Amino acid sequence: MKTIVLGGGVIGVATAFYLRQQGCDVTLIEREPDVALSTSFGNAGVIAPGYVTPWAAPGMPTKILKYLFKPASPLIFRPTFDPAQWRWIARWLRECDLERFRVNKQRMQRIAYYSRDCLHEFRRSHPFDYGRSQGYLQLFRSEYDVELAQPALTVLREAGIAHREVSAAQCVEIEPGLRWAREAPLSGLYLPDDEAGDCARFTRELRAVCERNGVQFRFDTTIKSLDVQGGAVRGVRVESERGIETVPADAVVVALGVDSAALLAPLGVKVPLYPVKGYSATLPITDEEKAPRAALMDESLKTAITRFGNNLRVAGTAELGNGQTTLREHALQTLMKVLKDWFPHAANPSSAHFWVGRRPMTPDGAPLLGACGVDNLWLNLGHGSTGWAMSMGSGRVVADLITQREPEIDLEGLTLARYRG
Repeated sequence: MKTIVLGGGVIGVATAFYLRQQGCDVTLIEREPDVALSTSFGNAGVIAPGYVTPWAAPGMPTKILKYLFKPASPLIFRPTFDPAQWRWIARWLRECDLERFRVNKQRMQRIAYYSRDCLHEFRRSHPFDYGRSQGYLQLFRSEYDVELAQPALTVLREAGIAHREVSAAQCVEIEPGLRWAREAPLSGLYLPDDEAGDCARFTRELRAVCERNGVQFRFDTTIKSLDVQGGAVRGVRVESERGIETVPADAVVVALGVDSAALLAPLGVKVPLYPVKGYSATLPITDEEKAPRAALMDESLKTAITRFGNNLRVAGTAELGNGQTTLREHALQTLMKVLKDWFPHAANPSSAHFWVGRRPMTPDGAPLLGACGVDNLWLNLGHGSTGWAMSMGSGRVVADLITQREPEIDLEGLTLARYRG
């Protein structure tokens, strides 16, 4: 079966890997000159199935208002005249209900835990270094943070997920570098089974594995439209240095992140995606003793600090505004404040390399996997800020569906069907 995967982020490359593993002839098309140069490039790198949480959570609308005019804020809201923004916000507000939050979080955890299992299986056959670390520590600055975390803690308990509520002193035992912190955490939450790793580095290595197995990669190629005849996709119309051409296919997977919506709309396939921008800073470590060992999350400012070998990644901020990838000083100051508060001597702020990416968010947080109503056309999109945590499982599920295998997990609530009717 000739298959085309659209998109060279970690989601697309993982999909290509599993399609090839199941015997398909696979071509991946990407507009950039390499894989993982967009949303997969500068993310926090956290693979935390126990932490994956919908942005639509109880208390979040209040939290947005609370931080709206503060200099250091995990949230930036820039209203526009775009009706799509307001439709997305209206849907998002409905999902902030406690019962909806519980359902959505459980859906996200289902695919995230499966994905981690797939990653561990893959790693046994393809061992390579991608800056991996073990354990994930959430830091609470105030009682307000602890209160907001209660619904998520309830889900962890009910699901039997390994976690420990820890004191300030225990936070320092887990991460000794916090001895030099300028802030003292009120308490913390430790998830020992969660992990982290450099997503872009992993994706590049995964590309090499794919190429050795026969996957073809076409870079510097712009996707113009999908070729649909008789209600079924027959190929993809692209433009490259070769000119404009139609690449034929028996199946096409759309894994283009936020750009997926515009490609699918002419076919009548409506996906409720909106670009919620995230920021990161990457810095070389200057003092090993005063740097973190693994990954942490500042729950108040929703900013992660992750160790990748000799580098630190500080990532966070959710900006709901336009789709332009413009670095905003407000967001960068929040990142550097978090680093300064917790690990002030670990790295030199002047060495920071800043990045901004567009996270493809659904209102309820869960991704969209599988069929879309057009024959031979498949979705693997809408993973938001947790694409790295869900990538291998999502790729395997979609590959199973295309090759008519039964997926190993229940897909209820993970398909486009939940937005229809």
